Amino acid sequence: MTNKDLLSITEEFGSPVYVYDAEKIISQYNRLTNAFKVSELRLHYAVKALSNISILKLLSLLGCGLDTVSIQEVKLGIKAGVDPSKIIYTPNGVSLEEIEEVVKFGVQINIDNLSILEQFGSRHPQIPVCIRINPHVMAGGNSKISVGHIDSKFGISIHQMPHLLRIVENTGMHINGIHMHTGSDILDIGVFLYASEILFEAARNFKELEFIDFGSGFKVPYREGDIETDIEDLGQQLTKKFKDFCKEYGRELALAFEPGKYLVSEAGKFLARVNVIKQTTSTVFAGIDSGFNHLIRPMFYGSHHDIVNISNPEAKHRFYSVVGYICETDTFGNNRRISEIREGDILSFSNAGAYCFSMASNFNSRYRPAEVLWHEGKAHLIRERETFEDLTRHQVELDFPVLNNELAENN
Repeated sequence: MTNKDLLSITEEFGSPVYVYDAEKIISQYNRLTNAFKVSELRLHYAVKALSNISILKLLSLLGCGLDTVSIQEVKLGIKAGVDPSKIIYTPNGVSLEEIEEVVKFGVQINIDNLSILEQFGSRHPQIPVCIRINPHVMAGGNSKISVGHIDSKFGISIHQMPHLLRIVENTGMHINGIHMHTGSDILDIGVFLYASEILFEAARNFKELEFIDFGSGFKVPYREGDIETDIEDLGQQLTKKFKDFCKEYGRELALAFEPGKYLVSEAGKFLARVNVIKQTTSTVFAGIDSGFNHLIRPMFYGSHHDIVNISNPEAKHRFYSVVGYICETDTFGNNRRISEIREGDILSFSNAGAYCFSMASNFNSRYRPAEVLWHEGKAHLIRERETFEDLTRHQVELDFPVLNNELAENN
C-alpha cells in the first residue's frame, strides 16, 4: 500500500480507520511454513490478535488453523468456515461448563491447570486433551506478555508433573498433545530452544501424542533496524531437535505453533486525522481524532508504533508529542521526529494489525472505527464504523415512574 492508497481510504471510509494489507499476511504465513521442514506443520493463528471474520477466512484459505481462548472465538472461527478439527481451544481460568460446551464443536481442547484437568478427565476420559505446560522460562518483551515464568497463572508447572501423571492415570484420559507458550516478543531463540528441551522431556511421559505445540511469541520489528526473531535460524535448529525427538519417540509427530502478532502486526496501519496543533512552553502536541479507546498498546504495554505524516511526507521534520482526545493521558508518542504536521493531516501508525482493534473500546462513549482490508489493489470494508445506535442497542432505559411522580407532585 502506498501513502496515496492510504489517503484514499481515509477519504472513502473516514478516520480513524484500521487498514490491513492481505499480501503482508500471506507473505508472513509463507515465511513460517517455509522455515520448518517437518512431515506435518500445524499453524494455528491466535485469534485474539485480530478477530475480524474476513481475516480468519483469509488465513483459513491459506491452510491455517486457529488458536482460540474463548468459546466466542471458537464460534467466530466456525462462522468463518474454519474446520473445527483445525481449531485449538486454550482457555485460562474459565469454567468447566464452558469447556464442556466447546467440546460439542469438535475442536482440540488444551487444559492448563490440574483442577480442571482432573474434573474434565473424570467426566470425559474418552475426549483427547492437550496439556499446557509452564516451563518456568522467562521470555517476552514485557512483563505483561511474559507468561512462562514461575509466577505465571498460565500452564501446569513442570514441577507438578508427578501430580499431573497421577491424574492422567487415575482418570484414564487420553493425552494427544503437549503445549507451551513462554511469552511474546522473544528476542533470543536460544531461550526458545532451551524451553523446547523442557517440553521434549515432558513429552516423554506420554505415549500417545499426536503433536507438540510450541506456542509462539515470535518478535516482529517495530522500527527501522529493530531486532526480530530469526525465523529461518529457529526453523533450522528446532526442526533438527524435533526430528531427533520424533526418532527417539518412535513415530512422526506434528509440530504446531500459534502465531498471532507475527502474522498480522506489520500488515496493519492505523490512520488518524490531526484535529489540533497545540504548543506549550516546552512541547508541541499533535492532537488526533482518536485515543487509547482505539489504540491502547502504547499506554498499556509501552509499545512503540512508528508514526508518519502521510499527508506531508517530504516536509521538514520537527518534534511532536502525538496525543489523543481522551480525558486521561493518552500519549501515542513523546517527542517524535515527524515531517511537519498541519491540522487536517493524516498520521499513519505502523504495526497496527495485532492487539489494536481487538483491544478497542467505547471509553468516553466514542465509536469504534471501521476496518478495511487491502487486497489485490483494492480497499474492502470488513467492519463498519460504529454509530450512536450501536452504543445504546443493548442498554435498557428505565422510566423511574415513582421518582417521576414525586417530582411532578413537588412541582
